Amino acid sequence: MARGGRSEKGGGGCGRCCLGFLLKLLAFLQAFAALSAVLYAASILSRWARHHELHIHHLLPDLWFACAVMAAGLLYCAILLAGYVAAEISSGCCLCFYTGLAMVMMLLEAAVAGRILLNEHWIQDLPYDRTGELQNLVSFVHDNLDLCKWAALATVATQALSLLLAMVLRAMVSPTSSDYDSDEDFVVIRRPLLIAQGAPSYLPTTADPRGVHPNLWSSSMRQKLLTIIL
Repeated sequence: MARGGRSEKGGGGCGRCCLGFLLKLLAFLQAFAALSAVLYAASILSRWARHHELHIHHLLPDLWFACAVMAAGLLYCAILLAGYVAAEISSGCCLCFYTGLAMVMMLLEAAVAGRILLNEHWIQDLPYDRTGELQNLVSFVHDNLDLCKWAALATVATQALSLLLAMVLRAMVSPTSSDYDSDEDFVVIRRPLLIAQGAPSYLPTTADPRGVHPNLWSSSMRQKLLTIIL
């Protein structure tokens, strides 16, 4: 039974290592998209600073698009970092935290995509972008629609697969910790039984309650019987 339990734990550890490696690999691949968003926003701010004075109080009204892209990229990087750390240490708490953040981000992406698909005049509802990068991005998407569709599908599929792997890894981590707890309880309960089994080995060496050693009493009885027979 012990060997079977050890083999099952070894197989579970190998499975957790494989899932953790896949989760870290997917996080590494998604990091390219997150860093691309951050670099794109940084390039917008850099081009704007060449021709205009860049002040903090001008960021939100004038450069809201660059700020939004920068915030989205940084948030994506933070979520991916949390997923990488959770996969590295295989912690149930970290995996739950990453799963929650990933689900929230996917819901936000779905809401934005639904708003764009259902509302043809969605760009008119947004504030005016003085940099003109929003219009350039929309024109680029229309000119390369097939490429953008495949890139979006690949990103969503990678995010969904990462979320699934995190949930499976979280489910595999919980039974392992409970098994370790049950093994420790089993050892603690059986200790008194082992001590009790060793106690009878000292009983023959104890003295008789009447003050006579059992071996001496038996030898004297034999001598008396021999004298009576003879």
